[in-house]
Amino acid sequence: MDTLTIDVKDAEVQLSRLLALALQGNKVIITENQESVVQLVPIRKQPQRRIAGLHRGAMRMRDDFNDPLPDAFWLGEE
Repeated sequence: MDTLTIDVKDAEVQLSRLLALALQGNKVIITENQESVVQLVPIRKQPQRRIAGLHRGAMRMRDDFNDPLPDAFWLGEE
């Protein structure tokens, strides 16, 4: 992986090339007044498909989960 550092004024006219370099895995850093201000980083796509039952048994609920809450909960009493 190569690193390319480029001034913002030069980057304006080369944006397409810089994006292509970043997508290929290169580190692209844009500077302003010789100070690093931005790094171009590709966005990694998240898997769209979910697998039903993948975490089965990882969470448990009490038997009274659906029971009405006590009056003390609603009235703020202890």
